Amino acid sequence: MKRKSLAALLAVPLFAGVIAVAPAAAEPAAQPALSGKTVEYNVLAADGVSVKQAERAVRAAGGKVVRSNAAVGLITATAPESGFTARLADDDEVLYTARKALVGKSPKARKQRADDSVVEKENAQGARKAPAREPERSTAGMDPLDSQLWGLTSVRSDLARTEQAGNKKVKVGVLDTGVDGSHPDIAPNFDAALSRNFTRDIPTDELGQVVDGPCEFRGCVDPANWDDGGHGTHVAGTIAAAANGMGVSGVAPNVSIVNIRGGQDSGYFFLQPVVDAITYSGDAGLDVVNMSFYVDPWRYNCLDNPADTPEQTAQQRTVITAMTRAMNYAHRKGVTQIVSLGNGHEDTGKPQDDTGSPNFPGGISHPREIDNATCKSMPVDGPNAITVSAFGPSQVKADYSSYGTELISVSAPGGYFRDYFGTPWYRTNENLILSTYPKNVALAEGAIDEDGNVTPHGEALGVQKDCSAAGECGYYQFLQGTSMASPHASGVAALIVSEYGKYKRGSVSMKPAKVRSVLEGTAFEIPCPSPRTIDYLDEGRDATYTATCEGDLEYNGFYGNGAVDAWAAVTQGRQYLR
Repeated sequence: MKRKSLAALLAVPLFAGVIAVAPAAAEPAAQPALSGKTVEYNVLAADGVSVKQAERAVRAAGGKVVRSNAAVGLITATAPESGFTARLADDDEVLYTARKALVGKSPKARKQRADDSVVEKENAQGARKAPAREPERSTAGMDPLDSQLWGLTSVRSDLARTEQAGNKKVKVGVLDTGVDGSHPDIAPNFDAALSRNFTRDIPTDELGQVVDGPCEFRGCVDPANWDDGGHGTHVAGTIAAAANGMGVSGVAPNVSIVNIRGGQDSGYFFLQPVVDAITYSGDAGLDVVNMSFYVDPWRYNCLDNPADTPEQTAQQRTVITAMTRAMNYAHRKGVTQIVSLGNGHEDTGKPQDDTGSPNFPGGISHPREIDNATCKSMPVDGPNAITVSAFGPSQVKADYSSYGTELISVSAPGGYFRDYFGTPWYRTNENLILSTYPKNVALAEGAIDEDGNVTPHGEALGVQKDCSAAGECGYYQFLQGTSMASPHASGVAALIVSEYGKYKRGSVSMKPAKVRSVLEGTAFEIPCPSPRTIDYLDEGRDATYTATCEGDLEYNGFYGNGAVDAWAAVTQGRQYLR
């Protein structure tokens, strides 16, 4: 904590009946002048300081509080671009003040960060189609398109649902770009009452460059059952699409889905909405939260990277501290946090150089050497995160998936478009993960026409349409990524809570540490390949994708404790609760 000068301390009035009188000769130091256009800042309260105290400091420094999170002590404030940070620099009630990064030019890909979009929609690039108390149990059948869900079979959800298909009292939060609560496979399990949207659409940045595009709703705040990115709806479907006789079903088809949106339409995830969503998950009593993203604008947040400016360093320290507080808060409240390990195709204990941060405003990224000891990617490096790597249908580590014994917990099906090199299955959509697709996004991306028919473009991508006997239709798309792996693990975690959680009145609870113990303990052990080093040169990747698997059968850098297994979790998990 910073120290004030004696004069500054004496200038502050004390309470509880004591009045401090400053010497007549002591003049308060003149505050730096405020000037320039109004911009946004993230202000983080010091340890032990209430958010109300920090808000007063913000106002005293000439700022305006836009919103704040009391659980974390994070404040979004507006103030002139010059002078505000300096005014708070010596304030004991404030730990960090950093200008909130402006959003730069959005990538050309449909409302998605370029790095994730290239990985997740690789099939768009010339793909061809391919041929205590007794638990409250429920069972479920299978849906028409489930035969295409190799991931569902891999985690043995088809078997698990004959014993435990999940309980509606178990609530899984999807912290993502939103969830289409009207999708016919999502609607039966969608908890509208608990769902929230913590973001505001950003049509353009201050330079006029498109970010989210035109607002779809008055006020530029989407409803809590809306998704203009498609990513969150895909994730939600893998977790808990209903087994309702149409389309697809999820790993835990009878649990509840709660949208806790923290991502923009464009796929960016800002600090304040993400922190608000995480702490809300604890306050709302959610059991599991899936997080398939990293907090922008830094892929790695470094405490003191020589390539960064002091302002950029303050921004990164704010992200690390605020996210750490938020994730600890949710953990204490009983939330199991499942996080995708990342699509950086790197050993997380030996990170590659970061050449794309900050990723906005456009054009200011600079190459940085990443020191693993002082740099963190959030939330994957956050406390209590259960991290998930991705493998393809042949069970080989997906080329894009990060790995390494430092962080990995478990592995799960994430899709691998280039799997089965040298066979007719190579570069086929069926190597990816099929899940729910919002109609509005399918229309905007040209996958369907105005009449709801799948277009030739959509057919090339494997987009599918399925309708109920009553004529209600849903749409489904193929994607890949660790973003698709983590929801498989989240679904298994939800089944674990359903089977072993403590039921009381209208809710169920289970300590995250126990959920982790069952999830990891019942995972199917997969050994490192032989030889341990594999490259993806035949698949068209360069040498940066070459990966070496360290560890043994019980725990290694490609698969962690093993592949998540829903059947083993619900039938053999009790032994890991001792």
